Amino acid sequence: MSLDDPKISRPIIRQLDDSAINRIAAGEVVERPASAVKELVENALDAGATRVLIEIAHGGKSLIRVSDDGCGMGPEDLPLALSRHATSKIDGSDLLNIQSFGFRGEALPSLGAVGRLKITSRAAGLEAHEIAVNGGVMDPIRPAALSRGTIVELRDLFFATPARLKFLRSDRAEMQAITDVVRRLAMAEPGVGFTLKDMTDEGRVVLRADPETGDLFDALAGRLRGLMGRDFIDNALRIDAEREGLALRGYAGLPTASRGAAVAQFFFVNGRPVRDKQLYGALRAGYMDVLARDRHPAAALFLDCPPERVDVNVHPAKAEVRFRDPDLVRGLVVSSLRHALAGAGPQGATTIADGMLSAFRHEAEAPARIYQMDRPSQASLIRARDWQAPGLAEDSAPWAPSARVDDAAPATEETARPLGAARAQLHENYIIAQTETGMVIVDAHAAHERLVYERLKRQMEENGIARQALLIPEIVTLGADADRLLAHAEDLAALGLTIEAFGPGTIAVRETPALLGAVPVEPLLRDILDQIDDLGRSEALRARLDAVLSRIACHGSVRTGRRMSAEEMNALLREMEATPKSGQCNHGRPTFVTLALSDIEKLFGRS
Repeated sequence: MSLDDPKISRPIIRQLDDSAINRIAAGEVVERPASAVKELVENALDAGATRVLIEIAHGGKSLIRVSDDGCGMGPEDLPLALSRHATSKIDGSDLLNIQSFGFRGEALPSLGAVGRLKITSRAAGLEAHEIAVNGGVMDPIRPAALSRGTIVELRDLFFATPARLKFLRSDRAEMQAITDVVRRLAMAEPGVGFTLKDMTDEGRVVLRADPETGDLFDALAGRLRGLMGRDFIDNALRIDAEREGLALRGYAGLPTASRGAAVAQFFFVNGRPVRDKQLYGALRAGYMDVLARDRHPAAALFLDCPPERVDVNVHPAKAEVRFRDPDLVRGLVVSSLRHALAGAGPQGATTIADGMLSAFRHEAEAPARIYQMDRPSQASLIRARDWQAPGLAEDSAPWAPSARVDDAAPATEETARPLGAARAQLHENYIIAQTETGMVIVDAHAAHERLVYERLKRQMEENGIARQALLIPEIVTLGADADRLLAHAEDLAALGLTIEAFGPGTIAVRETPALLGAVPVEPLLRDILDQIDDLGRSEALRARLDAVLSRIACHGSVRTGRRMSAEEMNALLREMEATPKSGQCNHGRPTFVTLALSDIEKLFGRS
């Protein structure tokens, strides 16, 4: 049947009204209450606020109120702020030179289209005014009372689009999402104070971050200590690297302080919190051979680059970015992390020692009440001490401690070293070393495994990766994926895998890494392709080579059950101090635990 048939009506193209356009736009900009909080807090930060108060009720469904002490707006600015694509952040001439959080001019009109929005603001030297918009219908401007800054109040979110309410989660889940948004923005601005309150629970403070002072790293460390916990900062490495106009700064956790899920990974690009798949992939690559597959590093990393080299105008939520030179960015992240981990020396996580001490401690019990008559006199204490001193005649005077036979004390220069001087070996594996401030317990097998592994990797880097030529090249058909893999042929050749084109959609594999032995070629190629899709490049082959070296190191290291001499134990400690990443074995487990003398004394009630 043809459209020319008069019985068939043609679809008519209509221009939607502003209200419908704003409701459609809100679907992209305001996905849930947390999205609205993000937009409003970013506006406050762009206004130069030094303190931001966020008040939430019922997970943001009934109330979102953001108050700031920023520059404020005049009465003539309020209607413009509620107009689509009206903004003070850019002039529209250069969409790459964006140096503010917001720039689209979509958030406020979108919120006004789906909720009941009221803005009260006062600029310096002007009187305060307010404007309200309900479901896209704007009220006239009115005078208001406000000392400074801006208050944006959003009530009944999605009342104009009730179908959206069905897709929201519980109040608790939405509040958790809001807390995460505020936490990320607070990390991005350590000099700004943030307070998040739950008005459903009588104004309970959910999150509070007071303004931090000091230089970049001091302020950031203070903010992260409050938001990510003291354990993170105490067990994090400082990252400070630059390359070709890019700068990466922040903190990355020790491998031995890893997490069971990727919940403590935060990236910021030019101060903007982002969730970029490529950056997360680079973070994983930086920790590739120091963490088990089911463990995840903790990190808060800030990437600064010229605005023209990154496009933040990718998605209305502005959580994704696109780099002009993604390989340069990835290389900076990976190399910075690996350099920091290699330069950390033998450093163990304090959380391990704390966990060990907690296991030792029994639940505290109330001390028994002691009456005065039960307290022994000083003379009684002296007589008891004299009586318990062995080897003294009754007429010996005065009392002196008994003689003690012991090994020679370790040399001062050895106890001053980070891992101290070996004093004993327990259960034919664990080395007990004495330091100036406490003791170190070393897992000899795990430590030697890492040492052998790093030695093998150095040899492979120096001598290259041995290849084995296939007598008959293996032909693998990959279809459209073949060209993507061939684009990485040079990188794969450096790792011992030689491939070349063999007709449309087909690859010929001529050489494979000798370390892998008789490796199934097609599954290996598909693993590499999957990682290229995930990370933009493949680490799969390198990971397999490292896994082989790790297995060789495991079999070639000191076995549990072997008795070591004092010289061997001390030699192991010294090599650990000189070897990168010696604080964890090849599987990410700690190789040693440090106990401070003060903590040991607490266990025995000597503090």
